[in-house]
This record gives sequence, C-alpha cells and structure tokens, in this order.
Amino acid sequence: METIIRCRRCGKKMDSRRIDDYKVQFSCSCGFSEYRPAPSATKAINPHYSQESLLNLKFDTSGELYFEVQRADREKMEIITLKEISMLASSDYPLDEVLKDVCEKTARRLGVDICSIYLWDGEQMVLRATYGLSQKAVGKAKLKIGEGITGTAVKERRPILVPDVSQDPRYCYFPETKEEQYRIKTMYSYPIFSEDEPFGVLNAQTVSIKDFQEDELNFISIVANMILGAVKMRAEKK
Repeated sequence: METIIRCRRCGKKMDSRRIDDYKVQFSCSCGFSEYRPAPSATKAINPHYSQESLLNLKFDTSGELYFEVQRADREKMEIITLKEISMLASSDYPLDEVLKDVCEKTARRLGVDICSIYLWDGEQMVLRATYGLSQKAVGKAKLKIGEGITGTAVKERRPILVPDVSQDPRYCYFPETKEEQYRIKTMYSYPIFSEDEPFGVLNAQTVSIKDFQEDELNFISIVANMILGAVKMRAEKK
C-alpha cells in the first residue's frame, strides 16, 4: 500500500523524489517542500546499492547486536538535518512550533535524550521549547544570567560542556521540567548572542555520560545560529 504524504501547509498530496541513498524530497504544488530520510528497507532490497550504503550492523563480544556509525556517515546525516532545520527556520510556521521541531530534530540527530531552547526576554532566560523534558515547563522555567550551567554559559560568553552534572554545583533543577526523574549526566550549553546582546541558549543533555565529538559541537553551533535567524526573521515581519 502506498503511503500518502500530505503537505503540512495546505494538506494536498505531495510528490516524492529520491535525492540520494539517504533522503527523499517531498514537494507540493503550493510551493512547500521538505526532506525526509529514505526508508532503510528500500536500500536493503535493492541489489544495485553497494554494501557500504547498508546499515553497519555488528555483534559485540557478548553477542549483542549494535549499529556502528562512521564519522563520515554521521556528518552526512547532520547535513540533511541542517537542511530540514533551515527550511523550518525560514518557513511561515509559528515560532513555538519551529523551535519545538528544531529541538526534536537536533536531539534525534545527535542521539541525546534532551534538547532545549532558552530565549532572553530582557530580564531572564526563558524555556521556549524542549524535547525530552516536560512540556508544562515551557514558559515557566527561567534562569538569570549567571544562574545554573545555562546562565553561566551566557555570563561567560562561551559554550560549557559538563561531563557529569551531578559533580557540578552550578547545575539547577527545576520542578516544572521534572529533570530529577532523568538523572541527567552530560550537558552541553551553547550561548546565542546577537552581536553583543544575549539572545538565548541551546542545551543538549544525556542520561549517560557522552563524549561529544568536534563535528557534533560544530553542528550545535550551526543550529544555534539558525535559531537566531528564525527568531529575528519573525520579529522583522511584525
């Protein structure tokens, strides 16, 4: 049975076009388009795909199956996500919807458990979107500059990577986010600035200690700049 993909703007059926081994472009007559990952099943049954394009599945010493990701493959998938996020940022969707989608796409691509966006309201950093934390905390969780790891990243004007937040006294728990149930370990906070003015923070968190790779940190910085552009574009339209 054919799966029908409908346009998120007008609801019409979208046409599909495979771009490469990893993504498919869906386009609508109204002008809207988006990219989605290509179905792995399609690659597996096509004899013309090389072995390198298939999932790299292996067994460890205990007999458990695991998926090995090469750095080049990860970078290729990150580029796809950046295209998706760029399209979201420049779309006419409501800002809150865009920020929530950005959090989810970033978390899934990096393989982190939690991704959150805080924006500066002139007095505090306010949680505007999250993937992984309680949605009830959006708009309620707030931090002053210098407060917590998030606020410290803004105060010091630099990204902060904490391998284990349980060992860092700066870490703040918010009852609204229900963070205590996750027992968060690693946290990376990337501050966003508009020239010299604080603008927000992009956070990535995991429940087990994670060694962020250089390309992953670069990926986060690019997403942060896209967030800045998305917010500014909507502010200019008002």
